[in-house]
Order: sequence, then structure tokens, then C-alpha cells
Amino acid sequence: MFEYIKGTVDFIGPEYIVVDNGGIGYQIHTPNPFAFSKQLRSEVQVFTFHYVREDLMALYGFQSREEKALFMRLLNVTGIGPKGALAILATGEPQQVVQAIENEDESFLVKFPGVGKKTARQMILDLKGKLQDIVPDFFPNLFSEETAVEDVSNEFDEAILALKALGYSEKEIKKITPELRKEKLTTDQYIKKGLQKLLR
Repeated sequence: MFEYIKGTVDFIGPEYIVVDNGGIGYQIHTPNPFAFSKQLRSEVQVFTFHYVREDLMALYGFQSREEKALFMRLLNVTGIGPKGALAILATGEPQQVVQAIENEDESFLVKFPGVGKKTARQMILDLKGKLQDIVPDFFPNLFSEETAVEDVSNEFDEAILALKALGYSEKEIKKITPELRKEKLTTDQYIKKGLQKLLR
């Protein structure tokens, strides 16, 4: 329904961003909302997917058409809903996901929240050999490298909330927090590093 929305980033939270377009605030769920931190109060173009179910209507947003295309392919896999597809894309490494599917690497795929052996096998069956048009070179870095901000605890806390919003359990997150706390990073860098540790 909406190919993209251009507007000003008005709000960034753990699960979504709000883009103001013509006085209307669009709530857009994204893989990592904090990837838009640099663009707060700036104009952005977000590629959107309008998801409609009898009990849910939501907008999902992406920084590129290719990322959006992979999200839509993932939704077609039995056992993967929007939340699961966002968690898979939140790593910032969609090419790793495509490679894992092509190499039938179930052990990598089951590391995502909500993806068990059955769902991983289904992803491989449904998508292997069908992702040629989603070339890894087209994926921009989903997490911008920016200098660390003074308030470390706030950035860290926002990152933990975002990881919980993606479906990771308290227990899984507690395992990686001691290592993460040692570093002084921005929210999106904390999320990226946290996801890398969770997927090991």
C-alpha cells in the first residue's frame, strides 16, 4: 500500500520510530530503531510494508528496498511472523542470513529468537535458491558508526530494551551484559554488538 514514507524522524523507541509526514505521525516498526539516531529531527525516506491481519495493522520500515524484500520473503515462511522477521534483520547482516539459507546452515538460523529447527528447515526449503535478486552488496550497513555519547547507561539501557523487543529472553541477555557494559558505545552499536554475541 505504501512504498515508502518521507518525513522527519520525531521519536525513536526500542520497537519503533515515528516519522512525521504532513502533520501525521506514522508509527513504523524497524529492525533497529536506533539506527535512525543520527537522523532524529531530520528528513528520512523509509521503505515501508503495510501488514494487515484481522487482529493487527502495522507499518514496518526499512532503510533499503532490498532489506524490505528480504523481510517480505521471510514473512512467507511458515512459522515466521513480523516480529521474528525483524529480529532476523536486526543483526545488520542480511547477507549472513542469505548465506546461511543458501548453505543450509540450520545451526546459525536457530540462534534467532522464535526460530527452532523446524522453522530453520522451513526457511531453507522455502527460500534456498530464491534470493538471487537480494544481492548482499546492496545492503547498506544498518547500524551507523557514530561517536559514543556521554550517557553510557542510557544508551546501554535503550539497547537492552531493543533486544527484549526483538524477542530475546532476560536469561539470554544477562549472559552478554557483563561484556557489553565494559564498552562505551552508542545505542545502535550496543545492539549490533549484543546481537553478534547472542548469535555466537
